[in-house]
Amino acid sequence: MAPTRRRDASASLTDLGSLAEAAECLKTLAHPHRLRMVQMLLKGRYPVGSLAEACGIPSHMASEHLRLMQRCGFLAAEREGRRTYYRIVEPQLSGIMGCIERRFGTTEHAA
Repeated sequence: MAPTRRRDASASLTDLGSLAEAAECLKTLAHPHRLRMVQMLLKGRYPVGSLAEACGIPSHMASEHLRLMQRCGFLAAEREGRRTYYRIVEPQLSGIMGCIERRFGTTEHAA
């Protein structure tokens, strides 16, 4: 009976190639500044400067974080004049951020 259960369970598992891709994208998210940016971008679109300011980092560092998340397909950039605005294009980020906020809270902790 046990072998049948294993076969049934493995039939519903995600293939390892897809899980490897998921792991790479989760590694990209696994940074406090990137999580803060996602948290903000789930509420609207923002330019690099606003995201950088909220994270307390220079704009060039924020741009690098955004580029990494864009490469995973989480974000899209839209140019308006001289500014580039970022927005979420991966709807599942809302659920991921919801899990993080429920587990770790939404209030800022003193450093």
